[in-house]
Amino acid sequence: MASADKRKQSLYFPEEMLKEIQDEANRQDRSLSWIVQQAWRISRNEIKRFPSVNDVLDGGEGRDEREEG
Repeated sequence: MASADKRKQSLYFPEEMLKEIQDEANRQDRSLSWIVQQAWRISRNEIKRFPSVNDVLDGGEGRDEREEG
């Protein structure tokens, strides 16, 4: 079995959201990291459907300027 790449990263959550994640981690007797990883695995395909910032900006005012020139 390949070893997992374990890099540390700081993430910042609103206080109420962090409390909910902590409560769920306690309920499942799991770590905060495990809960967040599972949430990402479950939701990533849904999140990929969100438009990127560049998609939103390209569809706005900048588009008119490119069409004129």
